Amino acid sequence: MIHPHPGASDSDEFKGFNEARRIMWGHEARARVHEWFELTTFFVDSDVAAVHVDNTTRADRVFLVAFDGAGQQVGVDTLYIDEPDQRLDTTPEFDHAFTKMVVVPKSRLEQAIACENGWVVNLSALRDYDLVADRRATQRAVFLAHLQDMMKTGDVRGFLFGRGESGNSDAA
Repeated sequence: MIHPHPGASDSDEFKGFNEARRIMWGHEARARVHEWFELTTFFVDSDVAAVHVDNTTRADRVFLVAFDGAGQQVGVDTLYIDEPDQRLDTTPEFDHAFTKMVVVPKSRLEQAIACENGWVVNLSALRDYDLVADRRATQRAVFLAHLQDMMKTGDVRGFLFGRGESGNSDAA
């Protein structure tokens, strides 16, 4: 059994650090899904409404099956995974269930979902995703998470939000 390092506790002392790490993992997963899908023709094909991601059958590749709005299969692709950090794990922001995507009953898409050997990407949600805006929001959230730890320890006593323009910043 691997024991955690004594200095790496989950105590309140590092609450912000742990939150920052969780926030970064989420951003990295969203960015990875977006970047991988940009490599496929599915991303730009307006007929593709959803893609089933089979990331459980093989460790070295991901099988993609594309479906149209009626839930009928319209294409397949395979992405090869060279490193473990390239996996296309579920991201709630793009998942069909979390985005409340309508799935046509008794369609091929519904059958693929029932197999439970992966997850389904709502291509509308993925296409609407703004990587740069997400990166900025993540950067700010990570900063604020770290800031709470630093204020507790006295490393930071105050800070300014804004671009440093006089009268246009919020002091804390």
